[in-house]
Amino acid sequence: MKTAPSINQENRSVGVQYDYIQQTRVSKINEFLRSKPVRLGKPIYEYRDYIRNGLHKSVRQDKLPDILSECDNKQLSWMERSALLTQRMCEAEKVVIEPHERIVFTRTLCGIPPIYSVEQWDQLIKGKSVHELGPISNICADWGMVLSQGLLGRKAIALRGLQQYASDSEKVSFLKASIQTLDAVLELAGRYARKAQVLGRKDIADTLAQVPAKPPRSFREALQFLRICHSVLWMSSHYHVGLGRFDQYMWPYLQADIQSGTLSWPQAEELLAEFFICLNKDSDLYPGIQQGDNGQSLMLGGVRPDGTDGVNELTWMAMRVGCELSLIDPKINLRISSETDLELLVLASEMTRKGLGFPQYSNDDVVIPALVKFGYDLEDARDYSVAACWEFLIPGRGMEVVNVGAISMPKAVDKAIREGIAHHEDFEQILARTKADIFLQVDEIVREKYNLILPPAPYYSALMTDMLEQGKDLSAGAKYNNYGIHGACASAAADALAAIKMHVFDGSDIRPEDLISALNADFVNYDEIYKLLHDESPKVGNNETLPDDLLVLLFDYFAQACESYPDNGRGGKIRPGSGSAMYYAWLANKDLLGATAEGRRAGEYFGANLAPSLNIKVNGPISILKSFSKIDYERIINGGPITIEFSDSVFNSADSTRKVGMFVHTFAKLGCQQLQLNTLRSDILKEAQAYPERYRNLIVRVWGWSGYFCELSNEYQEQIISRAKFRM
Repeated sequence: MKTAPSINQENRSVGVQYDYIQQTRVSKINEFLRSKPVRLGKPIYEYRDYIRNGLHKSVRQDKLPDILSECDNKQLSWMERSALLTQRMCEAEKVVIEPHERIVFTRTLCGIPPIYSVEQWDQLIKGKSVHELGPISNICADWGMVLSQGLLGRKAIALRGLQQYASDSEKVSFLKASIQTLDAVLELAGRYARKAQVLGRKDIADTLAQVPAKPPRSFREALQFLRICHSVLWMSSHYHVGLGRFDQYMWPYLQADIQSGTLSWPQAEELLAEFFICLNKDSDLYPGIQQGDNGQSLMLGGVRPDGTDGVNELTWMAMRVGCELSLIDPKINLRISSETDLELLVLASEMTRKGLGFPQYSNDDVVIPALVKFGYDLEDARDYSVAACWEFLIPGRGMEVVNVGAISMPKAVDKAIREGIAHHEDFEQILARTKADIFLQVDEIVREKYNLILPPAPYYSALMTDMLEQGKDLSAGAKYNNYGIHGACASAAADALAAIKMHVFDGSDIRPEDLISALNADFVNYDEIYKLLHDESPKVGNNETLPDDLLVLLFDYFAQACESYPDNGRGGKIRPGSGSAMYYAWLANKDLLGATAEGRRAGEYFGANLAPSLNIKVNGPISILKSFSKIDYERIINGGPITIEFSDSVFNSADSTRKVGMFVHTFAKLGCQQLQLNTLRSDILKEAQAYPERYRNLIVRVWGWSGYFCELSNEYQEQIISRAKFRM
């Protein structure tokens, strides 16, 4: 096996060319944001530590409002119950204004009360399927539109709709429910304004007199508007609530303040820092597979809907502030292209150096054409963001369920190998069996979700594009209604096929019956076979033809299976993706899958998303990019990042972040779709397992999100420790 090359060795020619390009470009970004370090005031750091230490939790309430009894007594419809939930939750919140706060709202209710009993719920969904916890989740509001109109503007549209659709009882019911929720948010803001007045906080009272009722007049007002309206979505039982293209819809407010002299750059960064800290107040209340899996993702950069460059000063500021605060929220995503400013990538790499696990990168050069080919309007495709992890969506226009399940590619391959060998079949017949099983797995997921039922969402609908205008609740669908399925653990599956192709069918190293015996024995007493499969077989990630071609073939099978369903039951299609989410741990369970032919023992974890198999020799990070660049991303468009872990020794040199920035540029230049980088030290992670109290703030990338390592369950901690760590 070759010695692992450095990024410099692998990427020298690309780097020279890119340096030349950068020297010929003139930056439009303010020099302060390029060269001055972030210097937040002491109160900001104290506020961050106050939230980190959970001191804000002292105001939380133990008791939730009894909404179910009221719903039953009044015999309310599902739509009416959903609206009442928002109203009563807003009413039950205590008003909390800390002395140091400028952007207010602290959630005090620690859960969501039911609006149906278990028996009522079971009857309501009988014969239907539900997604995850049931309520609409993992989508993104049209925050720019809502900010520009204010909640009173949205309410006015709903009131006009009551007249326009007076003869349509369903539309009238929805519009009344939406108005009820908007009024509840306005009253909540009003209570905060009145409390601020009593406390002598005229600045807060004046802010809340304007927002969220009316459009914000300043950056501070825009942040306050977003804080309240975003929080109420969670209080309405929605979760994984995205923040969308933050630097696009917030930039006009910041730009106006800077130009008028209302704010200086340092003052603006302090306001943004406070907003980011606010997002960490409630993260432990949000549902997810693990603590931190809360979906508070925002997108930066990329082109505007008209195709012009959307990178602005707020793009830079958000990354600077996120890096300085070193918190798990918001999860920062960055849209880039082959022409993205290297200095921006260097700044992003500084976040990687600090071990935050973000930004996650999406390549506009690949994503936008793929979305258009799939059926998205060009302007919408240019305006894409991501859901909680990485799946693509259009803010305000997508009622897409981006994670309805995952197929297990290792399971499909393992079953095909075992059955094919039992029937004395050749390699092509095993491939045919693999394809058939992938089709079968997709069919099972699609059939289960074909009758998916989504609960009413009157408040969320009011924040989406054209829902109030059409008198239409989100549960009935929006402009885009596609489903997403993960194609999980593909590298291991391709490695297994490559191993048997080399050693069973093309060579005579391993007899078919001995392979099956070794798998059944979990390789106990089959050391030679294990060595051939694990150590002496070609692997995805080394830019080798055989496994990479098989990887591409597996995704082609997957795409064909999804494309065979022109309608998902909700007027959308099925989007295949290359992510794994939590399935890299779930699908490795011994009860689901034993030892596999790439040389993996039963129970050993798979790599996360697009990553080489764990515990194998890999040439280097550039070879990983080259392997995964071969996938046809015009067909695999639900997202799923190449996931690479660096050793912290990568950042020992003075120019280390620049090298990593050039590596990210190479990712874009090679035509890959998404990328996430993490910086790990196994010894530190193991010490954190033993002494969690010493490492409460240690952040790691888990699958499509970052969380505190010590808050993860052991299985996820162990999988992260086992990931490969590359050096320069």
